[in-house]
Amino acid sequence: MSGSEITETRQYLTFRLGHEVFATDVAKVREVLDMTPITAIPRTPAFMAGVINLRGTVVPVVDLRLCFAMPKTEKTRNTCIVVVEVMLGEEPTVIGALADSVEEVIDLEPDQIEPPPHIGTQVRTEFIRGMGKRETQFIMILDMDRVFSVEQLAAIHAQESEAAA
Repeated sequence: MSGSEITETRQYLTFRLGHEVFATDVAKVREVLDMTPITAIPRTPAFMAGVINLRGTVVPVVDLRLCFAMPKTEKTRNTCIVVVEVMLGEEPTVIGALADSVEEVIDLEPDQIEPPPHIGTQVRTEFIRGMGKRETQFIMILDMDRVFSVEQLAAIHAQESEAAA
C-alpha cells in the first residue's frame, strides 16, 4: 500500500532509530516494553537479537537498525521493544522490534503523507508505506508486514552473509 492509498486520518506510533524518525500504524502495535533481557539464539542472522518472555510467550526480537543497514542498537535507558503483530504469510505473528526510543502517538491526515520515494533499483523502499510530513520533519511510515516479510528478512540475511564473506 502506498501513501496515496491512505484515505483516512490514522494514528501512528513514532520511534527513533539513530537520528531518523519512523512510524507504524498503532493498529499493528501490541505494546511498548522497557528494555528487558533478550536471550540470544545461536546460528541466527545478526538482525535477530533473540527472544524474550512476554507473559509466558516466546517472542522473537529483531534489531530494526540492522534490518535497515544501520549500526547495531546500543542499549540505553531509552531503548525499548515495540511489540507488533504482523502477517507472516497467512499467519499472524507477534514480533518485538528494538528501537532507540519511542516518541509519541500522532495523527496524520492523508494529505500529510506522500508516497515512498522511487530512488532506482539499488534502494529497496517496498517496506515504506509513505513519508509523513509534520512541520519541517519527515517521518518514514513503515509497513510492518513488509518489514518482517519472509522475503525481506531473507534478503537482509543474504546481505549479511555477503558482507561477512
